[in-house]
Amino acid sequence: MKERLSYHRLILKRLFHNRIATVSLAIIGIFCLVSLLGYLIMPDSTPDANDGIIQLRKKLPGFKVTLIKIRKSIHSDTKSFFQKMVYGQESDYVYIPVESYRIEGLFIYAKLFEESNIEKKLSLVGTVRHLYTGRLSQFRTGDTENYTVTGNEKIVYVDVNQKVQYTTRSQLVKEFENKYVERKKYLLGTDLAGRDLLSRIILGARISVSIGLVAVTISMVVGVFLGSLAGFLGGWVDKLVLWMISVFWSIPSTMLVIAISLALQSRGVWVAFVAVGLTTWVDIARMVRGEILSIKEKPYIDAARVFGISNRRIVVKHILPNIMSSLVVVAASSFASAILIEAGLSFLGLSVQPPTPSWGMMIHEGFRSITGKDSWHLILFPSLAVSLLVLCFNLLGSGLRDAYDPRTVLLRNTK
Repeated sequence: MKERLSYHRLILKRLFHNRIATVSLAIIGIFCLVSLLGYLIMPDSTPDANDGIIQLRKKLPGFKVTLIKIRKSIHSDTKSFFQKMVYGQESDYVYIPVESYRIEGLFIYAKLFEESNIEKKLSLVGTVRHLYTGRLSQFRTGDTENYTVTGNEKIVYVDVNQKVQYTTRSQLVKEFENKYVERKKYLLGTDLAGRDLLSRIILGARISVSIGLVAVTISMVVGVFLGSLAGFLGGWVDKLVLWMISVFWSIPSTMLVIAISLALQSRGVWVAFVAVGLTTWVDIARMVRGEILSIKEKPYIDAARVFGISNRRIVVKHILPNIMSSLVVVAASSFASAILIEAGLSFLGLSVQPPTPSWGMMIHEGFRSITGKDSWHLILFPSLAVSLLVLCFNLLGSGLRDAYDPRTVLLRNTK
């Protein structure tokens, strides 16, 4: 047991001596952490980061704007911490981008963004306080307002719970400035619908990491099972598995996704998960089959048979642990392949469906507007995210391969 632990410690030490592999592992860890936190760290924490402002479409990175928040008439249900982390939280406000505004009396006069000749008039009381919108004629001063001003400049209004409340103009102005005026900066700009690009890239990381994890899990289970059957049993089972490998290898992943979508009468992220998993298991099955073919002739396997150990126990307890190093390396490269396949499918519209963000779909949206001078960031940032994550998995796979190489491990041990 001590030798096995020391061996794995030696593997980790060898891996961490590879600076490129260590940095790649750290970057992958950051991507996974960002994917896990999701909505908690996104500038736009609404579901699918879909709270766009059409007036702010295709703004370049670093763009700043002043927003006035208008409360929605329907209040969104407050979600728990974990629900917000997984699903996001609907916003209770509508955002109006403005170039400037002024407050006169009980009204706000705002010059709209890029439309300075248009001035929008907003009620100060209705913007800051949640008024009751039913019929209360004794307080009605406008179409939907339920408030009045007394002689001592106090404002009497009816809130959404139909309770009479009191306030002053100075208090409303102060609250408006502090809570209902937001000066926002879009670090990576906005997309075609005026949505925050950084938020959608962060949420797209969750899709890519999730599909890689699910696809690798499916491919590992299917590949190890079929590869073990083919390598250990041989005969007609081996021929059947090799035929299945050849068939799946000959089908392009895109065609397989289309076939699965037609069979399930659906398309979306879960169909993509299954399809990507079913296209990446063949490499694992071939590797496991080849490893078992060489290991099953070893003397200790013959000894296990002599002692009457079942074939299942021989494979699970004596063969698979000896090829675990190869499985780890192949899993890392399969993770990268799954991310690339999903990005390609999203680009073609065969994976994640709008408004859920995916890096491939975001690249496609940028590609559609490539003729514009202000569209370069729509392609650049999602492409960098895909390239960086795939590169890190490939470099990590190379580092694991070197760390698990018996020659380098023995050399390190002798030193």
